[in-house]
Amino acid sequence: MQMASRVQTDEDAGERSKVWILDQKLDQPMEEEAKRLRNMYKEKKFSASMVLQLAFQSLGVVYGDLGTSPLYVFYNTFPSRIEDPEDVIGALSLIIYSLSLVPLLKYVFIVCRANDNGQGGTFALYSLLCRHANIKIIPNQDRTDEELTTYSRSVFPAEQSFAARTKRWLEGNAFKKNALLVLVLIGTCMVIGDGILTPAISVCIYRYFRRGGRDSWTSLGGIMLSITGTEALFADLSHFPVSSIQIAFTVIVFPCLLLAYSGQAAYLLKNPDNVGGAFYHSIPDSIYWPVFLVATAAAVVASQATISATFSLVKQALALGCFPRVKVVHTSKTFPNQIYIPDINWILMILCIAVTAGFRNQTQIGNASGTAVVIVMLVTTFLMTLIMILVWRCHWIIVLIFTGLSLVVECTYFSAVLLKVNQGGWVPLVIAAAFYIIMYVWHYGTVKRFETELHSKVSMAWILGLGPSLGLVRVPGIGLVYTELASGVPHIFSHFITNLPAIHSVVVFVCVKYLPVHKVPEEERFLVKRIGPKKFHMFRCVARYGYQDLHKKDHEFEKKLFDNLFLFARYESLMEGGSDSDLSGLVDEQTAQSGNTLENDNGNTVSSEDSIVPINSSSHASNTIRSYGQASSQIEIDELEFLNTCRDVGVVHILGNSVVKARRDSKFFKKIAIDYIYAFLRKICRENSAIFNVPQESLLNVGQILYV
Repeated sequence: MQMASRVQTDEDAGERSKVWILDQKLDQPMEEEAKRLRNMYKEKKFSASMVLQLAFQSLGVVYGDLGTSPLYVFYNTFPSRIEDPEDVIGALSLIIYSLSLVPLLKYVFIVCRANDNGQGGTFALYSLLCRHANIKIIPNQDRTDEELTTYSRSVFPAEQSFAARTKRWLEGNAFKKNALLVLVLIGTCMVIGDGILTPAISVCIYRYFRRGGRDSWTSLGGIMLSITGTEALFADLSHFPVSSIQIAFTVIVFPCLLLAYSGQAAYLLKNPDNVGGAFYHSIPDSIYWPVFLVATAAAVVASQATISATFSLVKQALALGCFPRVKVVHTSKTFPNQIYIPDINWILMILCIAVTAGFRNQTQIGNASGTAVVIVMLVTTFLMTLIMILVWRCHWIIVLIFTGLSLVVECTYFSAVLLKVNQGGWVPLVIAAAFYIIMYVWHYGTVKRFETELHSKVSMAWILGLGPSLGLVRVPGIGLVYTELASGVPHIFSHFITNLPAIHSVVVFVCVKYLPVHKVPEEERFLVKRIGPKKFHMFRCVARYGYQDLHKKDHEFEKKLFDNLFLFARYESLMEGGSDSDLSGLVDEQTAQSGNTLENDNGNTVSSEDSIVPINSSSHASNTIRSYGQASSQIEIDELEFLNTCRDVGVVHILGNSVVKARRDSKFFKKIAIDYIYAFLRKICRENSAIFNVPQESLLNVGQILYV
């Protein structure tokens, strides 16, 4: 097989090097393999019986918060009594219209289809948009990231199309990108606020039942509570396929809600004085206590649904650099999306107790919950408008109809909650503001730190000028230098070698970065490249994760890192010294598997015309490669023995502890954000060593001050 080559400038080494490209004969099998892998990570196809089974199991999620709304909607809609029976019919009509337009039509049949490979919530929508437009604030993405099998996106629109014009407008300046991020953060903070208020409402329902009291409400604000749990339904989407949730809601939940509200309305028409606790009063005495127990259990499920949604959103925000580092516990080995965040759970508990104790009636808590719900719905509407334009490529008339209908309903409710801001509606605004400051300042500090490190990275000319010894004594062992830069040598490394007399024989720069995808396949996790000439023994390894991926324990991560490093050395030797037939045999052997992206000695990706050559890090792949490349076997063995010897001597994890400070000429608000808020958040959040599960006996911290 013939080989073709092209010349490309390497930004790190500043040298010209050849990039080996496989012949066009390999294009077809590679395309078929890529298609097979992408199909693996699309939504699974379930049988009809499995869909029905999952639909039944999803009732806890779908029926969570929405299902408990009949406990308090009529009670919160009217004053102490019903003056005119016609008001009951009007309220019932509004409830039916609201349930039909918002949860059923908008969310179950439209918004749920905009999931990011099964993941829901505002950050999932934002990740989907980031893959279709250049709006991600932290520029740590590489072209090879877009070739992941889970990095699915539509073909770029035509130059003059409505989608293309919208894309250019959105990418036009940093202000629009920041505005979109602010909108996403506001929506996320409001969902967190709802996660605090929903348990409080459940407690107040029980308290009201015990004391038989009554509170007064404005009717429209009370009716809006019939759709309180809609956003939690979308955020909890990851546990079940969309088809199951659609069946569960349309066949079971929606009819049951209509019956519950219609039954209460019929009861209130005959008993207008019993509007307080209408749900319990309307229950026949013979089944009262069983229904009471079921209603209590449903209230617990509703609270858990919103709390779980909060955990999911915080996990997504954490992965995308918008939340301080907190401990995430995966509670199930079978279902990786089931998580628990202890710190957030404690915060929710404390705030929930404070809200319940601080407000003496359910009215004010309901006002607060209504404010949070309607704001997050407005955020979802705006994000869905962009999804329909950039991702689905809908005609502008369809987009206009969806946006117009959504805004008519939601703005009507929003006008109602504005009147209640001083009657409890301020609570979610304060909670959201606190979380927003934390999230935005953390993201702002992370971006500034990344930009500073990016502009202060060490030039390869300086590294090459030091020679193979790097101007130091090269001691046996491997040093893993953790950095946020996916390219170039970080400034912390120059700080390290200018203050210490020795450096390890092998240096590997490790970058762990998160991408705007829900998951990165394990076989595509690592990118490996060499930095500088071979005799420098310097490598880079980029470990890529999605926002739903689980970061494995350190020994597993370290083992896979070295497996890919050794595989890279073998493959590189084969590319340099092996025959064309050897390479052909290697690729033919590997086309049935997908593997990690490997790059040659100057950082250039080894690829076919359209797709990356798959190299699997399994033992089978290693044995396959070992049987090829006889012409370069001695070089390969020498380097592999050297790498193995260094690993046996010991591995040291080198982490940079950068103290971030604002420059002296910075504005006042920037100094407050960086020097006080961001510094405080970094002090109380988890350390990098805990995130990477680095053993303390092999940890080396290197400190420096970064002025941003």
